[in-house]
Amino acid sequence: MKVTVKVEGRAFDVEIGDLDARPIVATVEGERFEVWPEDALAAGGPSLAVEPVARPAAASPRRSRRTAGEAASPRGSAGKIVYAPIPGVIDSIGVQPGDAVVAGQDLVVLEAMKMKNVIRASRAGEIGKIHVTIGQHVRHNDALMEYVE
Repeated sequence: MKVTVKVEGRAFDVEIGDLDARPIVATVEGERFEVWPEDALAAGGPSLAVEPVARPAAASPRRSRRTAGEAASPRGSAGKIVYAPIPGVIDSIGVQPGDAVVAGQDLVVLEAMKMKNVIRASRAGEIGKIHVTIGQHVRHNDALMEYVE
């Protein structure tokens, strides 16, 4: 199913996969996301858990934004950096540098349009650096945190 979604006055073309599958796969302007609606509903809120799916840098023609001092590694390279899948405000951060995480673990809650979006770990590893703080506004593709190599 293809729909157009407006966020902060900007229109996005969204292709949504099988709504009965888990996760639901949505493609937004060529970037693939995994959506886990049950997790959000179980938490008691009208939110969706959204995970960006890592892909080789060559697949994305858009330039990713990096925070000051961040290494210029290509997006998706070994999944080292966790990027904001949508613009919003950091509501909470569930990990600290040095924490070991497993794939699927909650990392950050990003609030956008009064919805809380859970950003989960796409892989297991150790968190090396957190680039954001609670209350910080982030844009799409801003670096949120990174893994130790």
